[in-house]
Parts: sequence; C-alpha cells; structure tokens
Amino acid sequence: MAATNPPSDPPAPGGKEPLLQGIRQQIDAVDAQIHQLINDRARLAQQVGLSKHKDGHTVDFYRPEREAQVLRMALERNHGPLRDDEILRLFREIMSACLAQEQPLKIAFLGPEGTFTQAAVLKHFGHSVRALPLPAIDDVFVEVQAGTADFGVVPIENSTEGTVNNTLDRFLHTSLHICGEVELRIHHFLIGRMQDLAKVQRICAHAQALGQCRGWLDEHLPEVERIAVSSNAEGARRARDEQGTAAIAGETAAEIYGLGILAPRIEDSADNTTRFLVLGRQLLRPSGDDRTTIMVSPADEGAGALLRLLEPLAVHGVSMTRIESRPSRKRKWHYVFFIDLVGHAEDAGVAAALDGLRERAALFRIVGSYPRAIL
Repeated sequence: MAATNPPSDPPAPGGKEPLLQGIRQQIDAVDAQIHQLINDRARLAQQVGLSKHKDGHTVDFYRPEREAQVLRMALERNHGPLRDDEILRLFREIMSACLAQEQPLKIAFLGPEGTFTQAAVLKHFGHSVRALPLPAIDDVFVEVQAGTADFGVVPIENSTEGTVNNTLDRFLHTSLHICGEVELRIHHFLIGRMQDLAKVQRICAHAQALGQCRGWLDEHLPEVERIAVSSNAEGARRARDEQGTAAIAGETAAEIYGLGILAPRIEDSADNTTRFLVLGRQLLRPSGDDRTTIMVSPADEGAGALLRLLEPLAVHGVSMTRIESRPSRKRKWHYVFFIDLVGHAEDAGVAAALDGLRERAALFRIVGSYPRAIL
C-alpha cells in the first residue's frame, strides 16, 4: 500500500502562498528560540536550587514572594496582543515546570477533584505540582502542619456569601502561616444526567454555592429540595449516581463526572469571586505589594476596647481591609479578631503599627505577610 502524505493547507487566495510560507518559517524560528530560552531558564532554576540547599527538597528553595515579583514584571512588560491573564498563565506554567524538575511540590487542597479549590491550586502553582485532594479543611491544615504536603489551599471568603468560618477557626489551633492568596472568578452551572429542569427532584451542592445561586433557584426551581453537602464535587458525584439529583458546580466537575449542563452561569452576582489562602510553614519576606493578616484580642474588654486596640493603625497610616471576629473558645463571649492590613509586617509603617497593637493586646500573632493576589 502506497504511503500517503499528510494533507497540506489549501492554496492561499491571490497567490499569497509564498508570503504565508515565509511567515510560517518565521514562526518556526521564534518557536525554536522560545524552546531554547525555556531550557536555559530551567537550567538556571536548577542552579538556584543547588546553591540554596544541595540536598534539600523543592519547598526549601521555592519563594512565593519571588514568583510574585516575576509575574508583576511580566505584566509590566506586556503590551499585547496577548491579554494580561494569558501572559500570567504562560509564565506561571513555565515557572511551575522549571521548579518541578527534581520533585514537584505537594499541594493539599479541599477536594475531591473538580472543586473550585483545585482550580485555585492550578491558578497559583501551575500544573506541574502533585495535587492532594482531601475531604475537609481541617485535613488540609493537618497535612501541611505534618509536612506531608508542602503547601495547602483552602477557601477563606466569597464576595457574595462572606467568610468560611472553619478556615478562620483553624488558625486558633495551628502554627501555620498564610503564604499567598488566590482570587478566582466563580461561575456556577446546574449539572445532571436528566435532559430538562422539570425532572430535577433535588439539588446537591456546598452550602456556599447554594447561597450564591439562591435567587436563580428561587425563580426557576422554587419547589426543588436543596441539600447541602461537603463540596460541589460531592454534589456532582451524587448527581451522577442518583436518579433525579442535580448539582451546582463548575464545568470541570461536569466533565469529570460525565454530566450535562442544564443551565449555565446561575450565580446571582455578576462578579461572584472566591478568595483562597495558601498555607505554609514559614513567614515570607516582602514582595513589594503585600497583605498582612494578624490575629488579636484586646487586653481589656471595657467600652471602646476595640477602638483603643486599633488606634495604632490610624496613627501610622496603615489601611485595614478586613476584620472578622470569632469565638476564642476559652470562655463565653470572648472573641479573637482576624484583621487584614495593606503592606508587609517588615514595612516601616506596618511594623510600627504592629508594635503598638502588640502592647495593647492580650493575644497577638502575625498569621502571615504574603503577596497580594495578582488578577
């Protein structure tokens, strides 16, 4: 049987084939240069690892603050035609692959596979990591604390539904630090095995997802039972296995569990976004655009105690972007405040404000100073 040649592109109209061929040759030459430069970068990354810790692990020379600086420089250089988010994704994957040459980072996350937390892992660390799905937020903290995982990723707040309290509560009982944050735009899809909405008998999803889609559900499926489960991926698993069950999840979960999309983008808020925290065992150096999270409680509990506690922030011009209170569980009606500040704990103004807070607090801990989310 005679060999066949692969089909060629149809001739360009107007006799432009020589021009197209020339452009393709230029693309091939650029591709070769890109390939060479990526390999050069990988060799330099190897040298960085060897110089820092010859017998160490990948986590010993991974510097989140340095990666944040590299990504910001990539954005500053970008003048198109590629969008900023595309440039970030490309550079993130290059850095991820270079870092994983000897051994990939192990990243624990709130699973199972197909959750938005997994998407946050890939956005922050790239695909050249070993992702470890775990059934509960507590398990993520435990695995990072024990050193089984190098870092962990957990949800902390949603722009519609607010704080994930279980994540905050875990910081009361751990020495782990926040090493980064990820902001992920959340699109919810109603998914299932049925062909139309009329056959949906119940909807399974995480409580946060049910809340983020409450308006759409009230309008289109007001009589359908809503069941809160441990994760949207667990809801998708039930939708796959149970007759009449639909789920709220992302497109990835629909693909993983073989489900059809009954309704796209059913979230109530057009800018529905979830913020995730990256957990690690060390405090970071400044990156140039950072956030600091502290855990604090007032030394006195009289009238105006919180105002007096926070006064050093105003004195030193430090902006507070978020404050949450959680029961300390030491005695009734006693609370711990989690506060997010603009800047790094080593910045002069922030450091002075933190010294003032420390003097007025019964409990004070820097939970983390870390690069702010990029896009």
